[in-house]
Amino acid sequence: MNEYMKIAKDLAADNLNTNAGGPFGACVVKNGKIIGKGSNNVLLKNDPTAHAEIMAIRDACQNLNSYDLSNCELYTSCYPCPMCLSAIIWSNIKMVYYGNTKEDADSIGFRDEFIYDYIGKLAKGLQDNHVLNLECIDRDKTIEEFEKFANKGDKTIY
Repeated sequence: MNEYMKIAKDLAADNLNTNAGGPFGACVVKNGKIIGKGSNNVLLKNDPTAHAEIMAIRDACQNLNSYDLSNCELYTSCYPCPMCLSAIIWSNIKMVYYGNTKEDADSIGFRDEFIYDYIGKLAKGLQDNHVLNLECIDRDKTIEEFEKFANKGDKTIY
């Protein structure tokens, strides 16, 4: 077994004993060294974003003192959910190795498919109000900060 996937698996196994969250673990690796680890802490932290991949990314970013995880790899015990995929992309990780599939997660009660379906509908300009209502309001006011940012000389875009 790959040594980094074993760490992700072991983190997931630990969660079976702690009940901190689901059976998910992940680690971030840079140049052959683990720079971040995480397990699912949704229940422990009462935080729906505390998935293993998110926790590993947060740990790695703290350890590197950077939001940019370019040249890093992520090893995770399961295919990342849409939220985690977004965080992986935002952090500039380009390679993810996963163990279990989306279908495996679904078979034990973790249902991500409706989110994939919802995102697919949004991409086609459709909306599913049974999942989430999205309504643009007060853009004429909120756009002011965007315009100021556009003209700002010392901006950083991540």
